[in-house]
Order: sequence, then structure tokens, then C-alpha cells
Amino acid sequence: MGLFGSRLGLYLLLLFAGVIWGATFSLALIATREGLHPIALTFSQALVGALILLSVCAAKHKLPSCSAENLKRYVVIAVLGTVLPGTLYFYAARHVPAGLLSITIAAVPILTYAASLLFNIDRWYLARVAGLVFGFSGMYLLAQPETLPDIGMLPWIGVAFFCTLCYTTENMYIELRLPMSIDMLPLLAGGLTVAAMLSFPIMIVVAEPTFIAPPFDHLDAILLALGLIGAVAYLIFLYLIRAAGAVFASMMAYVITLSGVGWGMLLFDEQHSTQVWMVLVLMITGMFLVTPNRQSGPEVNDPDPDRED
Repeated sequence: MGLFGSRLGLYLLLLFAGVIWGATFSLALIATREGLHPIALTFSQALVGALILLSVCAAKHKLPSCSAENLKRYVVIAVLGTVLPGTLYFYAARHVPAGLLSITIAAVPILTYAASLLFNIDRWYLARVAGLVFGFSGMYLLAQPETLPDIGMLPWIGVAFFCTLCYTTENMYIELRLPMSIDMLPLLAGGLTVAAMLSFPIMIVVAEPTFIAPPFDHLDAILLALGLIGAVAYLIFLYLIRAAGAVFASMMAYVITLSGVGWGMLLFDEQHSTQVWMVLVLMITGMFLVTPNRQSGPEVNDPDPDRED
């Protein structure tokens, strides 16, 4: 099975990907403050990530298939996982502190478990239902004007929560519609390629085109970092969905949330009100309670059942 197929390996992957993914909120804040347009950020992140993963695919002789069925999968993953939530989060980064944006990501496992109940994928458990109560209470409190430093942030908190719905829908699509035998590497490479193709014409129309080119500066470094983090963390995330289920994989939001708050405090000296810390406690508690099989860890599946040991 190997380290990354074991329970310990799954938790290590979850921790690593969550910490680096949590940094993207702060990187986005820096980039947008420097004047980069959100759709340009989305395009650059998707393009860099696509080039990295396509190179890996080529080395492994596993380039994405262009069949009609796979093209549909790429479009769904591109829209729900990159273009729509990514661009909207980059817009929100102009108006909301990085720490607050990272807290909204905590809604993903809460919503994923709720959706799993809706589609009869998971069962009702008292502790997990309590987690839903804590999670939705935290979301409600965060959406109150008195919780935020500026009431003008309120619509953008709503935008951020809409992004979590996109990620939740993507989780359930992967869980319900994709065969267990599918290779996640070419799937993500195809999804990021389509995301770059979809966002490019939009960038040309609504923003000043942005490309990574010499002479390189700190903004180029940020764009490269966003692309690399997106590719690596997203691939780990999709792998975890197949290896341990959508609810466990969505628990990456636990790490993203805490690291995102930490990155914001470290890089921007962000200070949060008592209400915001209450929101964080409620959301973390909710995520903890909806965690599947907390005592024995995730139920490990073979993400590639056709693999010969």
C-alpha cells in the first residue's frame, strides 16, 4: 500500500496540502492589492497548474483523454473547482481579510456531510448532526454585520459562502459520478487545462491580460506559487476523495482554515474580534464532529482498484 495509502499517510497529505493551500488567501490579497485582476489570477493559476500536471502526465505517458465523457468531466471540475469559486474568492480578497476568507472554507465539510445525507451516501449520527448545528451556527454568526470589521464586507462573505457551495457540489460530483478506477492525475490536468481555456477569453475582455514573463518580479513569483500550490494541493485533495471518501477529504478545510488565519496574522498582522474567534470555534467544532470515524481514522480505500500489487 505504501505510506500515502496508509492512515498516517492520508493524514500527512491532508496536513501538508491544507497548510500550503491556506497560504493562497494571503497570496491573493497581496496580488489584488498590487492591482492584478481576479480573472487574471484565475487564468495564471490554472495555466501554471495545467502546465505542471501535463508535464507530469507526459512523463508518465498518461495524457488526458479527449473523449466526450472526459471532456464533460474536465468542464465540471474546471467550473466548480477553479473558474467560478477561484475568481470569486479572488474578488472577495480585495474586500475581506485573508483570515476571514479562510474561515469560510470551513463550511465545505459541513455542507459536504449535509449533501451526503441528502443523497443517502452517509448515515445520520447524533454527533455529526450536532456538527451541522455548530457549523451552521458559525456561518450564521459570521454573516452578522456586527461580527465583521466593516459592514461593506457582508456581501463578500456571502460570495465566499457561495464558493463553498461550488466546492461541495464538486465533491459530490466526484463521489457520485466518477468511477473508482479513474486516474486523478490526468483528470486534474484536463480540468486545469479547460479552466485556463475558459478563463483566457474572459480575461481578454474584462481585464488587462497578465502573463508570467521576464523580467520576473515578485508578482510573477506569486502567480507561480499560486499555480504550483493549486496543482499540488488540488491533486492531493482529489486523491483523498478517492482514497478515503469525500467527507474525509473535505476535512482539509480544517487545516486550510487554521493555517489561513495563521498566515493572515503572520503576514498582515490581522487582528480579529471576539465574535470572529467565536465563529472559528463553532466552525472548527462543527468540522470535528462531522469527521468520519474519528477514533480509528479514515476508512482507507484503494484509489486505483485496478492496480496490480
